[in-house]
Amino acid sequence: MTPTPAPTPPAPPTGSAAPRPDAVTVEVVELIGTVVARYYEEYEEAAGKHSLTGAQARVLALLSHEPMPMRKIAQKLKCEPSNVTGIVDRLEARGLVERRPDPDDRRVKLAAPTAEGLATSVRLRESLHFAREPLAGLSAGERTVLRDLLRRMLGEEPPPSA
Repeated sequence: MTPTPAPTPPAPPTGSAAPRPDAVTVEVVELIGTVVARYYEEYEEAAGKHSLTGAQARVLALLSHEPMPMRKIAQKLKCEPSNVTGIVDRLEARGLVERRPDPDDRRVKLAAPTAEGLATSVRLRESLHFAREPLAGLSAGERTVLRDLLRRMLGEEPPPSA
């Protein structure tokens, strides 16, 4: 008995296959990946110099802009609120963060940086050279265009002054 060959799957209908990215798109994606990898590598190293984990440093950086509830921190970091609770607990134990009632809803607790937390966040940000040095090579106009393009890629609204 001769084995029956497996049927050849039909070719996808024209127009249904995902378009192949062009070479520039592939290169841009690879460059973004390289930038992100370098940023995280330096961020982890800088955080370690302040006896923080990368996650703790990111939470502290977020809170340096504004106090926020755990749920919002978790949304921004794309993680579970229970993870954020543990991170905030450790930052609070070190005196870098405090919990306070939300003035708009006293049932909600906000995580907020202490004075030492703000100072640590500033020192951490100042020690990050990777992002600052290459950006310094761009003109103010080029940095603005880059910022606006990145915001557009993320679906964010342009800044009010734009």
